[in-house]
Amino acid sequence: MNKEQFNRMKNGKGFIAALDQSGGSTPKALLNYGVTEDKYSNDEEMFNLVHEMRKRIITNEAFTSDRILAAILFKVTMNSKVGDKFTGDYLWEEKGIVPFLKIDEGLDELKDGAQLMKPFKHIDELLKNAKERNIFGTKMRSVIKELNEKSIKKVVDQQFEYAKKISDAGFVPIIEPEVDIHAKDKAEIEEVLKKYLIEGLKNLEKENYVMFKLTLPEKENLYEDLYNFDQTIRVVALSGGYSRDEANEKLRKNKNIIASYSRALTEGLNVNQTDEEFTKMLDESIGKNYSASVEK
Repeated sequence: MNKEQFNRMKNGKGFIAALDQSGGSTPKALLNYGVTEDKYSNDEEMFNLVHEMRKRIITNEAFTSDRILAAILFKVTMNSKVGDKFTGDYLWEEKGIVPFLKIDEGLDELKDGAQLMKPFKHIDELLKNAKERNIFGTKMRSVIKELNEKSIKKVVDQQFEYAKKISDAGFVPIIEPEVDIHAKDKAEIEEVLKKYLIEGLKNLEKENYVMFKLTLPEKENLYEDLYNFDQTIRVVALSGGYSRDEANEKLRKNKNIIASYSRALTEGLNVNQTDEEFTKMLDESIGKNYSASVEK
C-alpha cells in the first residue's frame, strides 16, 4: 500500500470524483454529455467515447489535487491511457490524485427489497490487473430499496466479505450499500444499515482498512460513529439521484463526510462546449462539491 496515498485519503481536504460509469450506465452518461446513441454502434466505440469524456475532465486545468483527493475509474478507463501513461499513473504522477477502481460486476435482481452484487467471477484477475496499474483502492455497490432487516444484513455481509479479500490483497475497499433516496422508510433503513455496518467493523481485523460510500442520511451525522473504528479511513457520500445543489445542501449538514459524486460532478458538461466553456463549468462544479465537503 502506498503510504502517501493512504495519508492523503485519511487526512486530505477535498472530495472524490466518481468517473466509473460502466456498461449499463455509460449510455446515459454520454447522453447527459451530449453524445447520442447514433454516435456509436458497439461497446468498443461507446467506451472510447466515454474515455474521451473522462480524459477531457482529468486533463482539464480545473481538475487538480487542491480540491480533488481521488478518482474512481472503470476497468476500461484504468487500462486506457492519458497521453503515454495509464490513467491511474497519470492521475497520481501528474495530478497527485489517488486512483480507485470500480470492481463489482453489477447488481443482482431485486429480491426482498434489496439488490446484492452479482457474485464476483473475475475478482482475482481484476485485482492482479489493478496491482499492475498502481490502483490504491476499489469500490463496490449494492442497493437497498425497502426496510427488510434480513436483506440489509445480507447486503452488508456480502460487502464486508469481499472487502476483507480486497484488503488482504493490499487495497483499500470502498463499501457502498446505497439506500434508494425514494425508499418509503429511508430513515429507518439507514438506522438498520448503520447497525450492521458497525457490526461489520467490529469483526474486521485491525489491519483491514475500509472506506464507506453512503447515501446522504435523513438524520444528520448518522454515520459519525463509523469513525470510532481505526479501520475506517473515510466516509464519503454519493449523490444518489439528488441534483448537485440538493446533494451539497445535505452534505453540509454532515460533518466529516465528503462528496463522491458521479452525475452531480459532470452535470452541465457538454461535448460541444468550447474549452473555455467546459473549464468554467467544471471549475464551478468542482468548487461547489469541494466547499460542501470541507467548509462545515
